[in-house]
Amino acid sequence: MQEATLEIQVKILPTSPGVYQYYDKDDMLLYIGKAKNLKKRVASYFNKNHDNYKTKVLVKKIHSIRHIVVETETDALLLENNLIKKHQPRFNVMLKDDKTYPWICIKKERFPRIFPTRNLIKDGSEYYGPYTNFKTVHTLLDLIKGLYQLRTCTYDLSQSKIDSGKYKVCLEYHLGNCKGPCEDLQDEKEYMENLEAIRQIVKGNFKDSLVRFRNQMMDHASKMEFEDAQRIKEKIEILENYQARSTVVNPKISNVDVFSIISDESYGYVNFLQLSYGAIIRSHTIEIKKKLEESDRELLELAIIELRQRFGSTSKEIFVPFKVDLGSGFKITIPQLGDKKKIIDLSLRNAKYYRQERFKQIKIIDPDRHVKRLMAQMKKDLRLPEEPRHIECFDNSNIQGTHPVAACVVFKNGKPSKKEYRKFNIKTVEGANDFASMEEVVYRRYKRLVEEEQPLPQLVIVDGGKGQLSSGLKALDALNLRGKITIIGIAKRLEEIYYPGDSIPLYLDKKSESLKVIQHLRNEAHRFGITFHRQKRSKSALDTELETIPGIGEKTVIELLKHFRSVKRIREASKSDISEVIGESRATKIYNYYLSKKD
Repeated sequence: MQEATLEIQVKILPTSPGVYQYYDKDDMLLYIGKAKNLKKRVASYFNKNHDNYKTKVLVKKIHSIRHIVVETETDALLLENNLIKKHQPRFNVMLKDDKTYPWICIKKERFPRIFPTRNLIKDGSEYYGPYTNFKTVHTLLDLIKGLYQLRTCTYDLSQSKIDSGKYKVCLEYHLGNCKGPCEDLQDEKEYMENLEAIRQIVKGNFKDSLVRFRNQMMDHASKMEFEDAQRIKEKIEILENYQARSTVVNPKISNVDVFSIISDESYGYVNFLQLSYGAIIRSHTIEIKKKLEESDRELLELAIIELRQRFGSTSKEIFVPFKVDLGSGFKITIPQLGDKKKIIDLSLRNAKYYRQERFKQIKIIDPDRHVKRLMAQMKKDLRLPEEPRHIECFDNSNIQGTHPVAACVVFKNGKPSKKEYRKFNIKTVEGANDFASMEEVVYRRYKRLVEEEQPLPQLVIVDGGKGQLSSGLKALDALNLRGKITIIGIAKRLEEIYYPGDSIPLYLDKKSESLKVIQHLRNEAHRFGITFHRQKRSKSALDTELETIPGIGEKTVIELLKHFRSVKRIREASKSDISEVIGESRATKIYNYYLSKKD
């Protein structure tokens, strides 16, 4: 299939929160951004002139757009940060205002310091972030300070200077906040072990820290040191609250690959999420063309091997929606509820969005393929003997039995063919009898098509349940067309689809394309029928209002309406005004008629 242009890629984006990624023509990642509304945010890059030179350069280089959908705007913000940390795209460093996001720096030096900064210096130091605000950074640093005694001074703590006795411990040592490495009172190995634990905290692994805090709290409580216990409890609450806001799912879910699949008649769509401490660090979806009607399980197994090889994944645990066989050496998990199920659902949501976007692309770029796929899907979903290239839908319209009419709408290849729509006045039925009316119009429609040797539809839909369906079926039986045309009924309340001879209705997925086409047909038939019914009622209103006046005929009514434009204006006109149009004699009759009505 021809590659979608940027304009089309933007047009088919969802309006959900998420993260967008821009790639150049060599498939190099240029930029990662977050959005409350993906479509609106991405479109803003292309529908306005940018003053910033770097932004202009970025937009010029964009060749393709990928995205990940999430539940909330906060999740989008955090996912953006995680992906930036992982991939460090070129334009994120150039375009982001460093004053917007603070970082945590672990300085490259002996006995490294850890501190907040807005400035990224390429000296080999480690930078973690960016974080959403300084409050988050200070919460983390306060937590770290409460757990581990680290130096805050800026001394050059080389071994030779320490051995020479150049430094003396400061107030931080006496307050218990530092173990005094400046006087060689702390071993470097112990310091670096603490630093590794700190790295885990800033990466989102809070388990060890929470255990440490809880132990401290219980220890203070056992010693009756309730103020200290309360202080630790507040820190636990701060940490748990931070944890809940800083991970997409439970941070215990780490080094895990997540796969899900959604498929149709011709293709499977597999989404891959890679997780580290509850945060998504990679998302990718692929489309697989079916060759031999492969099952979802077969497609998923193939995709898992392909995607893990493509991205060099070494994760031992894999989350999937159903059982798969990948051989030995893996822990396969099929989540049923909780955080693990939540991440499977998120993966499935991304696969569904990808499939919808591919449908939109195909519809624009390759309409023939779209029609073939839609017809194949409808044939499968509706259990039809052939593709429903030609569908007709009937609807009756009457109000309390007055002016009964019916409408027939025609769809070709899933789209309305309005020139073939037909209206019916009910001729053989008295009063409000939907079943008999349906039988009449179905019989009249296909009797005419047969007599004129016109092509018959592959599918007929009647608006209504089992009663209307039975009536339509009687008409087809009378014409000896049963088996030559498939007929079904759709009931409005729960969108049940009824088949002849089957009392149990079919329920299609509410988001199914097949159901959407059927609903479109039903709504069109209803609209077309109601419009015709209103026209009949309007004409009838004129008949009863003017033509029932003794001595007033159809030509007089037409003359009056041409001049006054409405019955209301005729009713309100003076006798002389009416006389100028139709003469005094007839004007007197009309004027007196409405005068008597006022009395």
